[in-house]
Amino acid sequence: MNRMLFALALVASCVHAQDARQIMQEVQKRQHSTSQHYEGTLEVIGGGNRIATKRWTFDRLGDFGASKGVLRFTVPAEVKGVGLLIVNHPDRASDQWIWRPAIGREQRIALQDRSTRFFGTDFSFEDLEERDVEQYDYKFLGEEAGAWKLQSTPRKSSQYTYGYLWVKKDNYTIVKIESYNKKGLVRVIDYRDFEQVKGIWTARTTEVHDVTRNSRTILKYDKLEYNIPRKDPDFTLDALRRGA
Repeated sequence: MNRMLFALALVASCVHAQDARQIMQEVQKRQHSTSQHYEGTLEVIGGGNRIATKRWTFDRLGDFGASKGVLRFTVPAEVKGVGLLIVNHPDRASDQWIWRPAIGREQRIALQDRSTRFFGTDFSFEDLEERDVEQYDYKFLGEEAGAWKLQSTPRKSSQYTYGYLWVKKDNYTIVKIESYNKKGLVRVIDYRDFEQVKGIWTARTTEVHDVTRNSRTILKYDKLEYNIPRKDPDFTLDALRRGA
């Protein structure tokens, strides 16, 4: 009898391990789009509850693991025009370049610098990548409050050792991510205010908590579009320099 129970437990463990990847594959499938554009307002809340407000635009072409994206600040004046070009790859970390109009040149972001904050926000440069589901290993941890809890472990270079994800069971949206390094919890990202945009469940609010700095960035999406015309020449260093 004990052997039978052990065998059943082993089978269940294997099924859950497979289910974890299947869950994330379904998440990615439901989030699929060939392009994206949004405009957003960021509130960075630091020590003493000081609030700094920024605005940026984001454009993406392609899909998970093989996409290109451009972020560009529009407000306030001291960061206006600062842009980031991200070229994601299916088999390695992304290539990233930041453009600073004040000095009139771009700078490549070195791999060892991907854990640093992106221009005063609580997003790190790595957090702005778009990674394919196959770039992680997954483990099923259970269910909490209508969501599956999974553990993810990156297969390629990352500042994070592992992370926990909560995926809502009714619509396969990620509602929370906790990211850890060897020292412990580093960053918590909460997604909320979901609504459907062209059939894609999308969080209208993203809150990032940098645990080590005890600061937060709240990103609200004012305008959001999927599957709109975009061209490769808009995602190059030349386009980054001219503000295309």
